Amino acid sequence: MENKKFEELIKKIQKAKQSGGLDLSLEEDLSIAIMNLVSLEEHFFFTASKTEKPEYFDLLNEVRSIRKALLGRMIKNSEGEVWCISKHLLAGTMRLAEVGTKYLSEGKKKDAEEVFGQAYKLYSLFWAVRLKLTDISGLKKTDDPKKPWSFEDIVNKLVDCCEER
Repeated sequence: MENKKFEELIKKIQKAKQSGGLDLSLEEDLSIAIMNLVSLEEHFFFTASKTEKPEYFDLLNEVRSIRKALLGRMIKNSEGEVWCISKHLLAGTMRLAEVGTKYLSEGKKKDAEEVFGQAYKLYSLFWAVRLKLTDISGLKKTDDPKKPWSFEDIVNKLVDCCEER
C-alpha cells in the first residue's frame, strides 16, 4: 500500500470514528477484556485439573460464553481461521505481557523490554487482522520513504485509548 492509500485509509477510519461508526478506543478496551477472559479460561482449566473439582470447568464454560460473545462483537464474518487467529493473538499478547511484568519485577529490565516488544507485535498483528490491514508490505512512512510502515506504526496511528470522542 502506498502512502496515498494509507492516508486515505486513515481518513476513512477518522470519518467512521467521527460518525460514531467506529470507536477504536472502545474496541481496544474490549480487546483487553477478551485477553483477560482467555486467561481466566486457562486458570479455571488448571484449577479444575489441579484440584480435581469439576465445578471449575462449569465456571470455565461460563467465562468462555462471555468471551465468545465479546469476540463476536469484534470479529464478524471471519474468513478461514481469523476467529481463532484473533483469539490466539490476544492470548499470546496477554501471556507475554505477564512474562514481561514478571521479568520487570525481578529486575530483568532488558528481558522485560524484549518480551513487551514481542507482546506489542502480537497485539499489532491482531489489529492488522481486525482492520483487514494484512496486505501492507509496500507501505512507506512519509518521514522516511525508505523505511516501511510496521503493524506497530499503524496501531500507534489508529488506536489511541486516551483519545476521547
